Amino acid sequence: MAGIKSLAKDTAIYGLSSIVGRFLNWMLVPLYTIMFPVEEYGVVTFMYSVVALVMVFLIYGLETGFFRFANHQRWKDPTEVYSTCLISLAVSSTAFVLLVLLFLEPVTLWMECDGHPSYVAIMAICVAVDAFLALPFSYLRYQKKAMRFAVIRLVNIGVNIGLNLFFILLCPWLLQHAQATVSWFYRPDFSIGYIFLANLIASLVNFIMMLPDLRGFRWRFNPTLWREIILYSLPLLVLGVAGIMNQTIDKIIYPKLITDYSEAMYGLGIYGANYKIAVILLVFLQAFRFAYEPFIFARNKEEGDGKKQAYRDAMKYFVIFALFIFLGVMFYLGVIKYFISPRYFSGLDVVPIVMLAELFFGIFFNLSLWYKLTDKTMYGAWFSLLGLAVTVTLNIILVPHIKYMGCAIAALCSYATMMIVSYFVGNVKYPIGYQTTRILAYFAIAAVLYSLGVILLPMLNFHEAANAVIRALLLLAYIAIVIKIEKIKPKDLLGPVAAKFLRK
Repeated sequence: MAGIKSLAKDTAIYGLSSIVGRFLNWMLVPLYTIMFPVEEYGVVTFMYSVVALVMVFLIYGLETGFFRFANHQRWKDPTEVYSTCLISLAVSSTAFVLLVLLFLEPVTLWMECDGHPSYVAIMAICVAVDAFLALPFSYLRYQKKAMRFAVIRLVNIGVNIGLNLFFILLCPWLLQHAQATVSWFYRPDFSIGYIFLANLIASLVNFIMMLPDLRGFRWRFNPTLWREIILYSLPLLVLGVAGIMNQTIDKIIYPKLITDYSEAMYGLGIYGANYKIAVILLVFLQAFRFAYEPFIFARNKEEGDGKKQAYRDAMKYFVIFALFIFLGVMFYLGVIKYFISPRYFSGLDVVPIVMLAELFFGIFFNLSLWYKLTDKTMYGAWFSLLGLAVTVTLNIILVPHIKYMGCAIAALCSYATMMIVSYFVGNVKYPIGYQTTRILAYFAIAAVLYSLGVILLPMLNFHEAANAVIRALLLLAYIAIVIKIEKIKPKDLLGPVAAKFLRK
């Protein structure tokens, strides 16, 4: 149980930066949806979907590869692993920027940027810097410097948000009331380009803050070590590419499946904005992921069944918390929806589908430990490629008929397929003994509460305030059921200080 408490503590710290950061970035969504036409927000959605995919290529699995080899008994010095991976990323990231700048015009045309090559150049540099910094951030996680990790992330987010507000709100106001102060650098026709510029500046600030983590060790490149890391990580690259394509391919191919460009970008803008509402669950998944990989590799060094019990508990409590978040968002979607402009409300039906899809992906991520720990990472690649095939096929079939709703359904089916196949194969190759019956019971409980709070309650025509109270009671009922089933004691909930007080 001590391992789970450590995992929960690290998840909470990583989650602080993720939750606050995602929430603050989330607060930019109404700004974007109000200040820019829906079609332009569609371009932003498209651009960041491509960037997410490119980022995976530029990291090529080295994050997990670093954790594996830094904890490997054959390599006694983790800084040698760190240095080798850093040099590899520095070379590949620099080469990427040079290639994009060399072929800037055709890349701009493909990126749907409508004659704005500067958008592409800015984001190319930004994604290269972020890819390189993935390793220093991983090194902080390896050293369990969760607080420094969180601070740097929060500074990055603060700079990004501050610059967004400066460029999108303050500069237009100054241009009207004090033109000389901003006219020398601010161009209104640059439009959404300022979103990308703010991102680049924030990434460069991150780079400066991470300079101390790029010193204090001897820079050296070990070719033998690098080859072993690459052989381990390449299947993870396939896994990562297929995984991120499952998340982004719908937005990338959407404009190609809708014949009218304006209609495509309009629909993509609607879908992208409503996708952001699911960010609360995504934040939890990201925070959990940051803490989980160092956790599983560290526990793998232990002997006996204790480590497997820790993995079982991690899966169970992940599902419990994820279902709680899902219910909370769905119960109060009527309030949460106002974080986007009312122009986008037509896409709210995708929110529960997207959130359930992300929950399935989180379970798949938990299940992935067996092939990471046994160095059989190719299995993860095959699972993700299977999911990608489902995603692409269903998008091609559904999108021309039901537009962005087809994207959401395809994502749900894809992640469900990956989760189920990974579970059954893992049960044979590296059985953990997950409490499957209990986990399914929690899904059933959540489904009943969802039906009561989202489907049945609106039919009774109560006042909205009464609905809010009833839904709060349903959430409390979920917590009470979990406490009862898991036999959780007050000291486990309240912490050691409160427990000591209760004993008195």
